[in-house]
Parts: sequence; C-alpha cells; structure tokens
Amino acid sequence: MSEIDNKMNSAISHYEKELNSLRTSRANPSMLDNILVDAYGSKTPVNQLGNISIQDASTITIQIWDTTLTKSIENAITESNLGINPQTDGQLIRLPIPKLSEERRKEIIKIASEFAENSKVTIRNIRRDFIEIEKNQKKNSNLSEDELKRKINEIQKITDSNIEKIDKILEAKKNDIMKV
Repeated sequence: MSEIDNKMNSAISHYEKELNSLRTSRANPSMLDNILVDAYGSKTPVNQLGNISIQDASTITIQIWDTTLTKSIENAITESNLGINPQTDGQLIRLPIPKLSEERRKEIIKIASEFAENSKVTIRNIRRDFIEIEKNQKKNSNLSEDELKRKINEIQKITDSNIEKIDKILEAKKNDIMKV
C-alpha cells in the first residue's frame, strides 16, 4: 500500500508543479519553469541561463549570464503565452506582471481544472493497475475473496483521499487566481 501511496503522491506533486507554472497576479519564479530558450544549439530552460529573482510583488528579474542570449530569452518569454512583455536593461530583463483581466482569470482557472482532471485520471489509472495486481494474486490462489475485497476497499480509500487532495489544491489555486 505504500507503493500506491508513493505513486499517487508523485502524481499530485507533478500536478502542483503544473499549477505553479500558471500565472497569477503575483510574481513567482516558477512561472518561467516551462519556458525553453534556443541556446547553444538546444532548448534550454530559462533558469539555466541566468539568475531569476523577485524584485517586488509584481516584477520578476532575470540577470542573464550570456548577453548574446538576451534576444532569444525575450522571444521565448513573449511567445510563452504568459502575457508578459519583457523589458531589457543590459544584462537584466525585467518582467512586469500585469494585473489579470476577468476573462484571463477564467481561462487560467479552466487550464488549472484541466490539469486537475488529468491528475485524477492518472490517480484512477494507478488505482486500476493496483486492483489488477490484487486480482491476479487472487487468481494465483495467493489471496482469499475476503482479502481481495479488503485490499480493493483500501486502494479505493487511498484513491478517494488523493482525489480529495487534488480538489482542495485546485480550490486554493482558483481562490488565488481570483484574488485581485
């Protein structure tokens, strides 16, 4: 049962990372985690090309190590669909985080809900796989009918608990997005 818990917890961790990449009206360096820049002949994450820091609640700064990549980084951020317009000052790129419109907030909530649904599907697939393992154990006469039912109930409780966690995380993210 600890194996099922570990797999479901890693699915939830992945979900939380996806949510952190969504933009809210506050500056957060993890917003840039999914942005890849054409650098040195390959796609490189922005956080490997400079120091990312928070200047204030609505501004992220990137101190670039190699100024020849400035244009590539700017383009990657502009094309990222975050709705942020980079402002360059030598080796420093400032990313002012504009306030979100009501329409954009709803779009972000929709994306967050899709991430939640995908995570729930992953958790249900993990549940299905583990129930299948237990049914095979019964087929091989390693489990009694009562033990199989008990284990299936246990797996279902763990699944329900993890799906509830996803719903709570989503609700917290929705509230965060809707804050003005």
